[in-house]
Amino acid sequence: MRVLLACAGIKTHFYKIVNTAWALQNAGHEVLVASHPVLVDDIVQAGLSAVAVGTDHAMFAPAPSGTTSYSREWDFTFSTPETLTWDYLHELHEALVGRFHTTLNNDTFVDGMVDFARAWRPDLVLWELGTYAGAIAARAVGAAHARIVWGQDVTMRAREEFLALNRARPADQQSDPLADWLGGVAARFGDTFDEELVTGQWTVDLLPESARLKSGLKIVPSRYVPYNGPSVVPQWVYEPPQRPRVCLTLGVAGRERGLDYISQADLLDAVADLDIEIIATMDSLQRENLRQVPDNTRLVDFIPLQALLPSCSAIVHHGGSGTWGTAMLYGVPQIVIAATWDTPVKGRHLERVGAGLYIPAGELKPDLLRENLVRILDEPSFREAAERLRQEALVEPTPNDTVPILERLTAQHRAR
Repeated sequence: MRVLLACAGIKTHFYKIVNTAWALQNAGHEVLVASHPVLVDDIVQAGLSAVAVGTDHAMFAPAPSGTTSYSREWDFTFSTPETLTWDYLHELHEALVGRFHTTLNNDTFVDGMVDFARAWRPDLVLWELGTYAGAIAARAVGAAHARIVWGQDVTMRAREEFLALNRARPADQQSDPLADWLGGVAARFGDTFDEELVTGQWTVDLLPESARLKSGLKIVPSRYVPYNGPSVVPQWVYEPPQRPRVCLTLGVAGRERGLDYISQADLLDAVADLDIEIIATMDSLQRENLRQVPDNTRLVDFIPLQALLPSCSAIVHHGGSGTWGTAMLYGVPQIVIAATWDTPVKGRHLERVGAGLYIPAGELKPDLLRENLVRILDEPSFREAAERLRQEALVEPTPNDTVPILERLTAQHRAR
């Protein structure tokens, strides 16, 4: 069958779906990845065929004056009464549509995705979280379609909470910004809105069950398998460390967008006198902000985490899905410094199962990081819990194992 993977032009998003694409390709299916032009080189470097559609997004440009940010101000943990009100969730939907969905799915991107789908006629469209252009294109050609979710599905949980509250309101007081926008986009191609455009016909979820947010959706579980792009691994990575090795990283996201709520200089200074070996992944721009390089610290530009983490006793990071998932897969206790999207949810999950500690970004202080790192390294329970989480992840079917399921679901759902 022909499979089109629709992915917004964000490298960290694409990296999560590479192994699904390889699995389908290795099973003999025709696989293409359609994205914004900015991602084409990364797709090709991953050994996949790329199709550039539309014009590049401006996702990480400064927000226009007077608009609400789509991420940092919003609490996706929904842990306070305020966050479970219609007003809060309606404003959240407005922010997501206005600053996130319409930016990634700009008109040229949607039009290009539909035009290509009409020319190539895929049987299945897999679209990564938020790339609604894939759902629109699938419906335009009668293809089966599904979401790929690689982090906690917080926007879907917000959606389900919002829809329940919206339905409870009088008809003349109901309002749904996402349905209004997606319905308008669908109408351009002779379609109408229904919730399938938001949910897909099923969801491929790359998280183990305990980390997965509960929903009423049809879930196809698939193990997270790391991919970090082409790289050369230095030989010292495979030599046994003489002291406990700790990774400090802000991931690819820290390089692409910057994470100004985390000072790597402060973090390194806080643990400079500990008898540990710190491996800090920093590019040249990040290094400019350092005051000094402590004696116990090795700076490296980039190392794929699947090569580094097997030798690590702990990792300190920003909560990105790739970093979080790779640490989970190798049973490494984690300290998550979380601020946006699903990162606080990840941090809370680690604390709940005992596999790590969570520091809200607004509470981050060097002394607190030092205290937490000492705990992680000294208390065996963290390593034991991280190993249990690893075993849970390894039970999930591999991307190769999910291919027959995707084949069967495609046959059931495609309209031609």
